[in-house]
Amino acid sequence: MPLIFLLLMNLLVACQMNTEQENHQDQENPGVETLASKEAKEAKEELIKEVTLQNTEGETIGEAILTQMVNGVLITLDASNLPPGVHGFHIHEKGICEPPTFESAGGHFNPTNSKHGFDHPEGPHAGDLPNIIVRDDGTVKAEVFADMVTLETGKENSLLQESGTSLMIHSGADDYHSQPSGDAGDRIACGVITNK
Repeated sequence: MPLIFLLLMNLLVACQMNTEQENHQDQENPGVETLASKEAKEAKEELIKEVTLQNTEGETIGEAILTQMVNGVLITLDASNLPPGVHGFHIHEKGICEPPTFESAGGHFNPTNSKHGFDHPEGPHAGDLPNIIVRDDGTVKAEVFADMVTLETGKENSLLQESGTSLMIHSGADDYHSQPSGDAGDRIACGVITNK
């Protein structure tokens, strides 16, 4: 019985010494965890992009926040001074928004050379997004998830191309199958997704 007691005491003393050593090491390096947390925060901030939207007259009408998630990019849209109704909403292949037509933004972001539309058997484009609904007062607040793109540079389907990409709002609804852009009408608002 005394032998077992001695063994247990030795074990407890050894455990306490290990704990004290770990605590002492933490006190010696108090900035290690803080530095790691800071780096993680900075990395996360790099995967959030703010996009300013302008209308055909070059006026700022709102913004979109793009946030990198595990399986894609969450786009949070908040805009005003738009015509009420259902509108096509897409990611375009170039980061150039020159009013009034915004043709400078090119076509839809389509690195996989797919057909347009969620309802097309060979679609969709990586830049195809669900329609948005603008209220009667001309405002829209929407969250859209783009599961075929990323904000991570150098990755396949990254929105942070050398020439950038852009967000586009169209005058009409996207029918999700017509080529090349869902018969969504004119481009009425555009915002550059910059790689800077």
